[in-house]
Amino acid sequence: MPDRTHIRTACQTDAPSLGRGLAELAEQAAAGTPDSCGATATAVLAEEPSGAAVADRTTAATHPDLSALVSVQMRAGEGPILAALDTGRPAGADDLLHDDRWPHYRARALDAGVRSTATLPFVCDGLTVTVSVYGLRPGPLKKAAQGATELLGDLATESMARDRLYRAALVQVDQLDTALRTRPVVDQACGIVMYVLGCDADQAFDLLRRLSQRTNKKLAELAETVVRTRGRGLEKELIAFGRSAAPGRGRPASGPDRDLPG
Repeated sequence: MPDRTHIRTACQTDAPSLGRGLAELAEQAAAGTPDSCGATATAVLAEEPSGAAVADRTTAATHPDLSALVSVQMRAGEGPILAALDTGRPAGADDLLHDDRWPHYRARALDAGVRSTATLPFVCDGLTVTVSVYGLRPGPLKKAAQGATELLGDLATESMARDRLYRAALVQVDQLDTALRTRPVVDQACGIVMYVLGCDADQAFDLLRRLSQRTNKKLAELAETVVRTRGRGLEKELIAFGRSAAPGRGRPASGPDRDLPG
C-alpha cells in the first residue's frame, strides 16, 4: 500500500471544516498507532440509523483503498465501524484471514492487503465519530489504538461537535434575521389576500404558505409579487386556491370581480 501522503476527504452533508477535522484525525491516528498502515474517520449524526447504508456520512481516509473499506461496510451493513456504532464500544479483528464475522468487509480488506483492524467510537452532542486503524500484518491493533488515538478522538470529536453547533446557531440567526426583514412584506401580502378573499389574517397567511409550497417559491418572494402587483392578475388563482385549501372558508365577499386595493 502506498504511503500516507494522499488524503481523501468526502464532505457531503456538513461544513467543510468537519471533513478537514476528520482528515487530520485520521492522519494523527495512523501516525500514533504502532503497526498501523493507515486510518479512516467517519462522522455520523445522532438521527441517522446505525447499520443503515447512508450515503451522506462524512468520511476521511489516509488512502483511497481505506476509503473503499468504509464504503463497503455502509453498503453491506456489516463491519467493525457498524459494530462500534451499534455497541458504543471498540470493535475489530486481530487477523481477518481467520475472522469471518463480516464476509463482505473481510473480502475487501484482504484484497487490499489489510489483515488487522480496530475501530473506536466517540460521541459528543449528537455527533458520533469513529476512528479506524488498519494493519498489513495480524496483531492486536485495538489495544494499541486505545492509547494516544483514544485521547485524540475524544478531543477531536468534542471540537467538531462544538463547531457544528456553532455553525447551526449561525444559520438559525441568519434565518431569524431574514424572517424579521421579510415580515413586513408578508404582512402586506396577507392584507391584500384578506381583502380579495374576505378571510382573516391566519387564513391569509396559511394560504400564502400553501401557495408558496405548491409553486415552489419562497414565501417572501411570493409575498413581494403579491404586494408589487397589488394582487392584480392573481385574483382567480388566489380565489380558486383559497376554496380548494379551505372548503367553505375564504370565499370573496363580492365574487371574483371584486375591486382590488389601490
